[in-house]
Amino acid sequence: MSERVTYHVTPYVNGWQVKEERDNGRELLVDNKDNAVQQAKDMAKAQELGQVIVHTRDGKIAEEFTYGDDPRNVPG
Repeated sequence: MSERVTYHVTPYVNGWQVKEERDNGRELLVDNKDNAVQQAKDMAKAQELGQVIVHTRDGKIAEEFTYGDDPRNVPG
């Protein structure tokens, strides 16, 4: 089974960035948070297993979205 691809939405200078967790070089810069979240969701949905983690301006996790079947057999 594929490994989950995680995208983080974080504040960046005067906008927001979407960055894949395992790719240190690529990032998508977006003008506002709503557009950044939508871009990240679209990219995550295109993966077999995708996840979006949205951060607040102070770096805390605000919300998470997970797409695809969970590969782990964990109760709860």
